[in-house]
Amino acid sequence: MYGEDVLAGDWRRRKVTPEVDAEPDLVVEDADSGFCGAVVGFEMGAVVLEDRFGKRRNFPLLPAAFLLDGRPVTLRKPSRSAPAQNQHQRTRTASGSTAVQGVTARVARASRIWVEGIHDAALVERIWGDDLRIEGVVVEPLDGIDALREEVAAFGPGPGARLGVLVDHLVPGSKESRIVATVTSPHVLVTGHPYVDIWQAVKPAAVGIREWPVVPPGRPWKEGICAALGVAEPADMWRRILGTVRSYKDVETPLINSMERLIDFVTAADGG
Repeated sequence: MYGEDVLAGDWRRRKVTPEVDAEPDLVVEDADSGFCGAVVGFEMGAVVLEDRFGKRRNFPLLPAAFLLDGRPVTLRKPSRSAPAQNQHQRTRTASGSTAVQGVTARVARASRIWVEGIHDAALVERIWGDDLRIEGVVVEPLDGIDALREEVAAFGPGPGARLGVLVDHLVPGSKESRIVATVTSPHVLVTGHPYVDIWQAVKPAAVGIREWPVVPPGRPWKEGICAALGVAEPADMWRRILGTVRSYKDVETPLINSMERLIDFVTAADGG
């Protein structure tokens, strides 16, 4: 008596999931498993992702199966020919150094680079990972630097086991500067950047904002940033930040200078 079913058909406006070409080095997250990695190729119709530890996994190109900057996307294999440098090998690493072709990663040195947390480690890997693997340098995240002196003592640095430490907010008069002053070994180099957190070392323009918001004293910095930018969770904000970083050009100069110094220090004359 009512005729056609009023709920039949496309009665609601459907969300359209954007399609994105799976270009080499595009960083995405598999929505189901949470695996995050860069596109490195295709096998049997599936995209191959490689995470920051070098682990690779294959994922089918299903609709809305991936997250890009926290938003669902459908990946597709690029139909056009890839640029010449991607058809063969990149000529430059993300750090700007000359890519060394046909050389496998060397066995890890005894020397290490420490960073304050997993976000720092992920950003360092994104930019300097190729260089560090060639040099055999392992980057290890700490849980902050409050116990830095004790951690250094336990590591036992020496001529063949140098230690480099990257510290956030290393400015005169800060708590961090006082902690760093307690480390006096000639086999340890501590460098840092002036930013409150490694997030802030990423250029605002890369993240798509004009500037990093100012967070009032007493409020957790990351929570304040998320609130100011309208992001629900710090994890979502971090995925957005890391997903925008392609090379050293996307981060501030103090971070670049500090990392280059650390790499030079831990790879210089350490006996192998």
